[in-house]
Amino acid sequence: MTSVRISDDALALACGADAVAAAFAAAGCTVERVSSWGMHWLEPLVEIGGMGFGPATPEDVATILSGRSAKAIGRIAEHPFIARQQRLTFARAGKTRPLSPEDYTASGGWAALERARSMAPTQVVAEVTRSGLRGRGGAGFPAGIKWQTVLSAAGSRKYVVCNADEGDSGTFADRMLMEGDPFQLIEGMAIAAHAVGAAQGYIYLRSEYPHAIRKLNAAIALAEAQIAPFRIEVRVGAGAYVCGEETSLLNSIEGKRGEVRAKPPLPALEGLFGCPTVVNNVLTLAAIPHILSEGGASRYDNLGIDRSRGTMPIQLAGNIRHGGLFETAFGITLNELVYEIGGGTASGRPVKAAQVGGPLGAYIHPRQFDQPFDYEAFAQADGLIGHGGVVVFDDTANMGALARFAFQFCAAESCGKCTPCRIGSVRGVELIDRIRGSAPVADPVTALPQMHNARKSAPSRAEDLTLLEDLCETMQYGSLCALGGFTPYPVRSALKHWPEDFA
Repeated sequence: MTSVRISDDALALACGADAVAAAFAAAGCTVERVSSWGMHWLEPLVEIGGMGFGPATPEDVATILSGRSAKAIGRIAEHPFIARQQRLTFARAGKTRPLSPEDYTASGGWAALERARSMAPTQVVAEVTRSGLRGRGGAGFPAGIKWQTVLSAAGSRKYVVCNADEGDSGTFADRMLMEGDPFQLIEGMAIAAHAVGAAQGYIYLRSEYPHAIRKLNAAIALAEAQIAPFRIEVRVGAGAYVCGEETSLLNSIEGKRGEVRAKPPLPALEGLFGCPTVVNNVLTLAAIPHILSEGGASRYDNLGIDRSRGTMPIQLAGNIRHGGLFETAFGITLNELVYEIGGGTASGRPVKAAQVGGPLGAYIHPRQFDQPFDYEAFAQADGLIGHGGVVVFDDTANMGALARFAFQFCAAESCGKCTPCRIGSVRGVELIDRIRGSAPVADPVTALPQMHNARKSAPSRAEDLTLLEDLCETMQYGSLCALGGFTPYPVRSALKHWPEDFA
């Protein structure tokens, strides 16, 4: 009987994977539902004996089984998109059944936890520090320093919280990991708990991820004996973008309004329920089992460049021919990612921009595509890597409209606690409308604070542009969190590289 492997990842399901699986089962095949390889343009992707076929439909079943399918892509593991990667966090992607404890153990699962528990907490923290792992949620803060702070903090209760509130546009690595390899995340959290002395952990994710919620709860139940006495609970949020900020997330878990807390105190000292708390992103915690495997920290540190060590699961999305997940060491360029790996735009038109780091990331012009993909290089270019999402736009995109959307998004998602974010984002929409001439303001004195004395005549374009820069500066340096603080990035970059789109 022919054995067929088809992903049950949410994206594959959205593309019709269930119907394809049912058609193969009806044809007498044994169907295994596995994690996704991450080649999203080929989903639903069918694997038979290591050979791939996609994107498959139920009508393709007969030709695939007869060996006459025009959708054959050869050996999946040898496909250029896969062969060029350096997969550590996603080493099991496409290879294992997500909720199979046997698959996880056979592929090296739980070995890192067993080794970590044979070590003193200080040794575990030292190994994580030596690896150079930085938080993969956006800020890039060294994980080892955060863990050391929690370990050293006084307190009888400590917590490990996984920030799985993946809300950036063009990002899906957290979802893929939770749906495809949930035991790896659980193992990473259990190692963190041993390292800092925590007995309880929480995974906070949004209600828009029903498949991830179901799989995590099932995986936690299956792994209960492995991680005991550590306990993990899944908490589901309503999808507020600001709850991706760690203190808003902690408030939400506590049953409070999801709004930003002033810092200090840091969550590492006074976090969940006022106790020392490790708050790490999914990809950060999922990297821990590899790092804590024998010799893993040294291998991890040998990848990457400068202070950006290890690998980054980069998500290629937007108007791109080969969208999907590409894990590689830091240092690759956008030229390679967008053109060589991604295949350029899906529309076939010229690339106009790539936004890196979610809806608040800078828009990168193609002439900047040769800069290395690492934290410091992007910071020097007034950009950010964020969660590793790369969204591509072709030459039909209007960058003035996209800059306006950044303010609009911030206004809709602001928790309302600080004035620069709450008011500045609304004023930003109004100001860009006036600069673009799409919605002139009748009385600028009542609509916007002016740099000069109140007057009834509308300010000039030059004055509005200066005011826009002042507004961006106020939001960047006056906002309590990154939502308001990063909103100027897409606005400034769009205005700098595509001023004609603001006419």
